[in-house]
Amino acid sequence: MTTIALAGNPNSGKTTLFNALTGSRQFVGNWPGVTVEKKEGQLKGSRGVTVTDLPGIYSLSPYTLEEVVARSYILGVDMNSGKQLPEEQRPDVILNIIDGTNLERNLYLTTQFLELGIPVVAAVNMLDVLEKTGDTIDLAKLSKGLGCHCISISALKGTNAVSAAETAISIAQSEDSRDAPVKFGQTVECAVSDIAHLLPAEIPQSERRFTAIKLFERDELVRKRYGTLDCEAIIAEVESKLDDDSESIIANGRYDYIEKLVRACFVRKPRGASASDKIDRVLMHRIAAIPIFFAVIFLVYYISITTAGAFVTDWTNDVLFGEIIPPAVEHLLDRAGAAEWQSGLILDGIIAGVGAVLGFVPQMLILFLFLAFLEACGYMARIAFIMDRVFRRFGLSGKSFIPFLIGTGCGVPGIMASRTIETESDRRMTIITTTFMPCGAKLPFIALVAGAMFDNNGGIAFLAYLIGIASILLSGLILKNLKRFKGEVSPFVMELPNYHLPTALNLFRSMWERGWSFIKRAGSIILLSAVAVWFLSNFGFVNGKFQMVDNLSYGLLATIGNMLSWIFIPAGFGDWQATVAVLTGLIAKENIVATIEILYQGDMSAGFTQVTAFAFLVFNLLCAPCVAAMGAIRREMNSGKWTAFAIGYQCGFAYVIAVLINVAGTLIVR
Repeated sequence: MTTIALAGNPNSGKTTLFNALTGSRQFVGNWPGVTVEKKEGQLKGSRGVTVTDLPGIYSLSPYTLEEVVARSYILGVDMNSGKQLPEEQRPDVILNIIDGTNLERNLYLTTQFLELGIPVVAAVNMLDVLEKTGDTIDLAKLSKGLGCHCISISALKGTNAVSAAETAISIAQSEDSRDAPVKFGQTVECAVSDIAHLLPAEIPQSERRFTAIKLFERDELVRKRYGTLDCEAIIAEVESKLDDDSESIIANGRYDYIEKLVRACFVRKPRGASASDKIDRVLMHRIAAIPIFFAVIFLVYYISITTAGAFVTDWTNDVLFGEIIPPAVEHLLDRAGAAEWQSGLILDGIIAGVGAVLGFVPQMLILFLFLAFLEACGYMARIAFIMDRVFRRFGLSGKSFIPFLIGTGCGVPGIMASRTIETESDRRMTIITTTFMPCGAKLPFIALVAGAMFDNNGGIAFLAYLIGIASILLSGLILKNLKRFKGEVSPFVMELPNYHLPTALNLFRSMWERGWSFIKRAGSIILLSAVAVWFLSNFGFVNGKFQMVDNLSYGLLATIGNMLSWIFIPAGFGDWQATVAVLTGLIAKENIVATIEILYQGDMSAGFTQVTAFAFLVFNLLCAPCVAAMGAIRREMNSGKWTAFAIGYQCGFAYVIAVLINVAGTLIVR
């Protein structure tokens, strides 16, 4: 059994290579945070070889949760206790993916890997991209300088992917061991050697140098593990002699070595501004960048909701689930002699409820396709960078925008992506506000309101997006004034990838995976919810007997809804049907569409005006998310009190905004 750990900097191509090696379909993005926990798969065509995709990290001195995940796995220690795990739970070889277009930055992590005592194979990615610019890397010199095998790959095209894995397996099975390439000068080397002699005898010889260097750097995780060692005098003497802190001394030593190595193996062709630089002069303009971004998002939602998406969705709702399927099923039920309640359940419950949700799949697929393109081409990474200066004014980190972007697909991975944020208070603020962004599950509800109440106006979807961002910024101001969230905003440093055209296969794969996930939910959670809503609304107690009712207002669901509907009277939607829709939306936001279709019998305008419909829309966009997202909040907060605070804040904030919309809207339209 051989375990290969895929490790490297964020956006170096790890997950793309993982997909190529294992046949998996993990999401690939252009910013840190796409992979936030390790994923495992079996190497295609090979038994007993496990490939592990680790979160992207810049060094083995972790500051964020995702870096802790990667480092703990590589070092074979428990992430929480710091205790050493059994040898079999540690990778046999590290396949270090290096972005050839950013060689110097990537090699910093490589030099640390080479000190671990674990075999390392360097897979230099994107050399085909580098060659188009005229630059070259001499892999033979790079391999000699690092003291490990180096192989050229293209993760995107799959070139040499299998060869890299086979080389890693071969190296893992050999007894070949090499000295770490970086030497830090006589003063530092003597100090590292002295610290290594203080280490317990049970630490393997191959790990003693790395451990000693980390103790010299005052690495908190290593110091916690070996707290009884007193190295401070040794470290202080070197700091005094070199007039610098220990961490900077080690970092400077690494970069001095890397600079010499890159100078020896990297040949850069003189050239002017790149195509990406020229595009950025417009798209990242200091003044025009944000208006351009909003124009792009408006166009994306307009096309998805109003034009091509609306045409296909209207046909699906009106023709397929309106004129074709119901009459055909009704005919079959009549021939089969189905009872009245059975026909009602299938026609008015399952087909009406689930069909109403599935009818919006075409619009969702078009939206997912556009978003996948913006993410893959490199544009969204720049928007995260641009929004940093806006977010910081509202007490939020620019890193928060990454979870928000991911959350437009699904709130669960968006919440998990908050692990990239170092400061705990900033991370919690991000978790609380991430689900304010309209996710894919909310899109059918947005489209329903836009179509039923606003004549299919695509601006409603764009406005929902703006309301999400505005709510996040406003919440930043509110929460940052609370004692528990006070503190400095964490800095935001991010690599901007070059612009490139993504492959059609990757775009359609991303679109289909998101769409198929939605369809599967409609076939399970939404189906069960539609059945429950129909049953509870059509059955109740009449004259002391439990039976089918003639009027939905006498059903069990109406009784439950009427008990709570008074809460929403100030917001303008205080009837039992809307209240029930809010409750079912807490299971899955798509449920709101199915519930409205069943309880209002396809006519939403019977229970809402434009003002109250918009207030209802905004409340459900901003209130507590679905059960799955609430579970993710609980896991990431790791506290019941914090989870209760997050959900309470979301519901309270949504309620206040909905009431304000209803009051202001009612005054305006009078």
